[in-house]
Amino acid sequence: MIVERAMSEQFLSNTYLVADGEGGPAFFVDAGGPVKGLIEAAADLGLEPTHVLLTHHHFDHVSEVGALRERWPKLEVLISPLERELLAGAADATGTVQAGQTLRFGTLEVRPLSTPGHTAGMLSFLVGEAGGQAQRPSSSTAPGGFMGGEAVVFTGDTLFKGSVGGVRAPGHTTYTDLRDSIMGTLMELPGETVIYPGHTDATTVAWEWENNGFIRIWRGLDAQGTESCTALGEPATLVLLGDDYDGGKKAWVRWPDGSDDIVPGSRVERNI
Repeated sequence: MIVERAMSEQFLSNTYLVADGEGGPAFFVDAGGPVKGLIEAAADLGLEPTHVLLTHHHFDHVSEVGALRERWPKLEVLISPLERELLAGAADATGTVQAGQTLRFGTLEVRPLSTPGHTAGMLSFLVGEAGGQAQRPSSSTAPGGFMGGEAVVFTGDTLFKGSVGGVRAPGHTTYTDLRDSIMGTLMELPGETVIYPGHTDATTVAWEWENNGFIRIWRGLDAQGTESCTALGEPATLVLLGDDYDGGKKAWVRWPDGSDDIVPGSRVERNI
């Protein structure tokens, strides 16, 4: 499997070019990074991209769709039906894709996974060898993996290396959705599955399972914090001040009514 990446210096968002090998069909996942190098890579590898698969509608993941369409006017741009109307201009989608569907690109099979939280229609894309026997997941709702071949998952803004997505961005749903998307879907994949997130560096399911501070608390390995704080200008309890993909912090806070939230660490003041 070929996975080429470009990352935006401004947003730290990734665009991926994916193919089963040289000289065949290919597709993009998101389009927020500079795409000139990926266009050149496609030419060098003899690839013919046919699709752009969008994890969600935010500008930092779709801003370069127009540039890709200039090079390949017939590109199909697909996004969750929950988010199609949120796109505009050059980033308009040509169609939709959702969990339960399967896409084929040469010997690769792409399975969209519903991973809401950061946005309502957030999709992750599980990619493996087409026709491979799916590994049995540990629950009936988990996606399983691919046996006998390499498997990767593109997680958008749901899960990053050492961090998780926030639930305060435009179109967000809830903390509970985000947690369930990570623990009930992504962490059910085999440990060796490579995670390509929407921002910065790749990781694996196994590494996140053991090292991600949010996941460790959800697993019951680490204790929840009880420190009082001010978050978004309101009183709250700081459950975890974890790392974020940009070198800053991501905060898990609990409001006085008992509900939980994931907010930027920069919006949290510690009362110490």
